[in-house]
Amino acid sequence: MILDLIDVFIASLLVLIAIGISVYLKLGLAKTLVIASIRTIAQLSLIGLILAWVFAREAWYEVLTILSIMTLIAAISAKNRIKRPYRGLLTDTLLSLGVATGVVTLVAMVLILQVSPWYAPQYIIPILGLILGNSLTAISLTTGRLIDHLHSEQVQIRTLLSLSATPFEACHSAIATAISSGMMPTINSMMVVGVVSLPGMMTGQILAGADPTQAVRYQIITMFFICAGSALSCTLSALFVVRRFFNRRMQLVIPK
Repeated sequence: MILDLIDVFIASLLVLIAIGISVYLKLGLAKTLVIASIRTIAQLSLIGLILAWVFAREAWYEVLTILSIMTLIAAISAKNRIKRPYRGLLTDTLLSLGVATGVVTLVAMVLILQVSPWYAPQYIIPILGLILGNSLTAISLTTGRLIDHLHSEQVQIRTLLSLSATPFEACHSAIATAISSGMMPTINSMMVVGVVSLPGMMTGQILAGADPTQAVRYQIITMFFICAGSALSCTLSALFVVRRFFNRRMQLVIPK
């Protein structure tokens, strides 16, 4: 089934349900919903034109440029979600996301999907986007949780340091809790996928006429990509935070 602009317009009218609820219950979300709907149409239409152009050319430098921009925007978004930012947080977030998603995406493209060339935009852009979107949430949860702990438990941490504990030992429980918190949305999704929810990628493939068996297999491997990306990005972000909060003398310092 091929969708035309009329189909998209009819679907957009469904947003009126949410707007009506907002107006009736005085939620104050009507204006936000309208803006969000307009941005959804504008942003996706623009990216559709860009992707169509990139898919047709398949130039590696154009693909890498788009991937870099996606990663930068994701890092900025993750950084803006942190309530207690510090100088260098954007760099740490960008490195965490870049390394984690880059490694997982390369493994996916080269070893699992065996796409040739490895930078084929039809595959690498949507896969990186899926991993980035979930890793973004995971990093913001992990970083925010760990920073809050380091601020609120300064006395306890300094006491452990005075008893010859290393920075990692003094923060081990906080690091573990923060990473677990960041991983929880991904784990919850994996627990109910296919039972409570049908993921968007699999649903889109089935609606487009793909074999359901193949759609399921693609969804399984993408869930594993997302899990690995989230775990690696959470771990890296936690280590970067600890590095910022302790100096070379292993003293706790609160960065501004």
